[in-house]
Amino acid sequence: MKRLLLLAALAVTVAGCGEKAEPTGSELPRQEPFTVMLDYFPNADHAGLYAALDAGLYQRAGLDVKLQAPPDPSAPLKLLAAGKADLAISYTPELLLARDSGQEDIVSVGALVQKPLTSLIALPSGGVKTAKDLAGKNVATSGIPYQSAYLKTILANADVDPTSVKEINVGFNLTQAMLSKKADASLGSFWNYEGVDLQRRDEDPTILRMEDIGVPTYNELIFVARRQDLDEAGAARLRRFLSATAAGHRLLKQNPKAGVDALLKADKGLDAGLQEAAIKATLPVFFPVPPDPEDRAAPTTITPPANVKDLPWGWQEPIVWANYERWMRSENLLTRPPSEASPLTNEFLPGEGLAESSRDR
Repeated sequence: MKRLLLLAALAVTVAGCGEKAEPTGSELPRQEPFTVMLDYFPNADHAGLYAALDAGLYQRAGLDVKLQAPPDPSAPLKLLAAGKADLAISYTPELLLARDSGQEDIVSVGALVQKPLTSLIALPSGGVKTAKDLAGKNVATSGIPYQSAYLKTILANADVDPTSVKEINVGFNLTQAMLSKKADASLGSFWNYEGVDLQRRDEDPTILRMEDIGVPTYNELIFVARRQDLDEAGAARLRRFLSATAAGHRLLKQNPKAGVDALLKADKGLDAGLQEAAIKATLPVFFPVPPDPEDRAAPTTITPPANVKDLPWGWQEPIVWANYERWMRSENLLTRPPSEASPLTNEFLPGEGLAESSRDR
């Protein structure tokens, strides 16, 4: 009964947003297969998708959605390029690096998480409370080039001599490196997951977010598609998927437990308490946030912030993308000349027109 009430409320919300009313009762449309390759194992970052799946929102949109975990974190864009998925969840720097390597056919069609989740984390034993405290410290990373570039930018912004800081590649054992005192701090863990987990374990972590310590802001998680798949039929499927996913996130906002329950159905081994805490922490960045002109990491010249209520769920701010891409080029992470084809489009988001918005150009 609770789920029926939530769905009824959701239907009112959808109607209020000008979205097409979905069939009710047994009048379900024909189901078209639609595979989404996740960036990692199911977790709080995907709660809105699993909430939409569990509530039947994709089914009501005529989609037989399969949310598939990748064999390893580096696989999603490769599997997408091979045609093994209709959509992949990835990261802004990973998309830009893939396009720089020649995969110009792929494009971000929506933001799942609006702000950076990557963070600099330290435990009390590390003695790091601010970026300036990194002088003379050991910092664990996963050995990813753009994480090293983040560290370089952070140190420059804090006026710390980079030769005084030792970067240690520990793979994905970032938390363990701090707990074992192998590292004084780590760069690469997510504030909404590892950070929340450490807080729940009373480890009293210091958590510094990338955009607060000098790294240009960006969309952490994005939906990526191949342009060749976006013909009339493919575009229609994508629009229905993104519309249902937006509705799933509104449902999640109304009732975070809907996401927890759906995640536990997908993976019974997940810690329910951690997932619930992580979902609640992440909720604000699941929804569009206009760029802040006062943000030191924001572009020097920025358009006036739009009313956040006017931005569709999944919105990607082109100026933010351009600024982040310029930073990657300044760090020699991107070497090819910029492509004429934009790395992002908002045209498939709920409420956007069939023609690409002028704001994407």
